[in-house]
Amino acid sequence: MALKGLDIFKLSPKTNCKECGCPTCMAFCMKVAQGALPLDKCPHMSAEAIAKLSEATAPPMKTITVGDHKFGGETVMFRHDKTFVSRPVYAAYVCDAMPVEVQDEKLAKVPAVDYDRIGEHMYVEFINVNHFEEKSADEYLALVEKVKGCGRGIILACTDADLAAKALEAVKGLPVILNGANESNYEAMCKVAQAAGVPLGVSAANIDALHDTVAAIEALGYKELFISVDDKSIREAFAQAVRVRRAALKNGDRTFGYPSIVHVQRLTKGNRYMEAALASLFTCRYGSVIIMDEMDYAKALPLYALRQNIFTDPQKPMKVEPGIYPLNGAGPENICATTVDFALTYFVVSGEMERSKVPVNLLISDAGGYSVLTAWAAGKLSAGSIAKFIEEQDIASKISNRTLLLPGKVAVLKGELEAKLPDWKIVIAPNEAVQLVKFLRDMQEAGEA
Repeated sequence: MALKGLDIFKLSPKTNCKECGCPTCMAFCMKVAQGALPLDKCPHMSAEAIAKLSEATAPPMKTITVGDHKFGGETVMFRHDKTFVSRPVYAAYVCDAMPVEVQDEKLAKVPAVDYDRIGEHMYVEFINVNHFEEKSADEYLALVEKVKGCGRGIILACTDADLAAKALEAVKGLPVILNGANESNYEAMCKVAQAAGVPLGVSAANIDALHDTVAAIEALGYKELFISVDDKSIREAFAQAVRVRRAALKNGDRTFGYPSIVHVQRLTKGNRYMEAALASLFTCRYGSVIIMDEMDYAKALPLYALRQNIFTDPQKPMKVEPGIYPLNGAGPENICATTVDFALTYFVVSGEMERSKVPVNLLISDAGGYSVLTAWAAGKLSAGSIAKFIEEQDIASKISNRTLLLPGKVAVLKGELEAKLPDWKIVIAPNEAVQLVKFLRDMQEAGEA
């Protein structure tokens, strides 16, 4: 459990602190307890004291770094309590028991999921490479080499310590998780993972055995771990994911304070619809690495949108970049429309405009990430801000059409906007985005768009 300010004070020096100027260091201790200052800012504290206090004040769930990805580090069970900090990643699944053509087909789908949404790069982050005991080491290593060329992180699912060591050598330098420790092989697998400096995934027959196995690995001095969630049934998998998280965050059991791996592909047995539903479930509760049979664009788009919503600070609304967004092949000769930079507003409005098939240049100005009415009430959306945006973006030289659609909910800005933009024809659009389709088509038929 994290120490409180007074607990830190008992272990801190009583000399004058250069950081806070407090003779008793009380202010410094309270700042450390609140997470406002790191412990090593105190010039009087010994390295041993810093090490002990750092461990005591660390989050109940350890943060594990694999390449550019961070896992764990969570402090709350629910997003409404405090922002979740480490978003899960999605992994495609291949194994050495698959025919070569099936392996190639699955791997070919991985690069297709690669796009940007609201400033975030969304792609298949990892590929899980599974080994079956009846297959030879050469077959597994050949598949590992093939996956290595995909440029993604790799999860080596292998319980054979000798083969795992060879596979790790083959993918040296890439982001790798070795997932294969259990009650019978954890010592050998721990040595392999520790020597390669990669995190180790741990599984067991039941939750009690899992706790004992993780504790045994910790006793060997290795704490770069993932907990592989039960894959016998959907019910057991979900129950274990929740129990492990609750034990760490609510009960202070740091033995379960590690990120998790969820084998969704084993739970759904080829049902792609159930796989998408379960991936959504474990995105919310509580998968860190979610392994799916395959990832295609149809699955990825809703999953990544859900993940972006869940793992975004609710106090910081998602915004799109201000600029010109040509829709339906719009060019300089086509009409303009404007709205705010709140991501939800942008996607709703742009979606309806795209559905109309009418070319429109959508102008997105900086409105602080607020919705239309909220931005207007806060002074973020006004005739002045719209006119300033058009001037700063040099819209006049980029777009020859001088018709601008104004959101219907801020029709009150029309007169002032006409005064600031005398060369423009200001048209009041409907109040609701769903009405844009008919509105734009009517304008097109009338020769106004």
